[in-house]
Amino acid sequence: MSEPLGAPPGTTPPSAPATGGDDPEIGWPRAIITGLAILAVGFLGGVVATNRILTKALGLRRTPREWLATGLFFLVIAVLAWALRRMQARKLI
Repeated sequence: MSEPLGAPPGTTPPSAPATGGDDPEIGWPRAIITGLAILAVGFLGGVVATNRILTKALGLRRTPREWLATGLFFLVIAVLAWALRRMQARKLI
């Protein structure tokens, strides 16, 4: 096999990406449902839950409630980012 012009000896050119049935497409309905589910979980965890901590956790003083709500908000973001990456790696989204 001969190398392409200008290529170092012993190297092979990069192959073209496979365009066959390797990447299943999920379709528009599933994409919309998945997107809405992710938005709902993010909204419930990031907005509703933190709001309930700030307004209903009366056993704590204001500063600990603020820190707890802030921590929960960032935890929701981190968990959603991790879950989205895992679903993407498994080709679920």
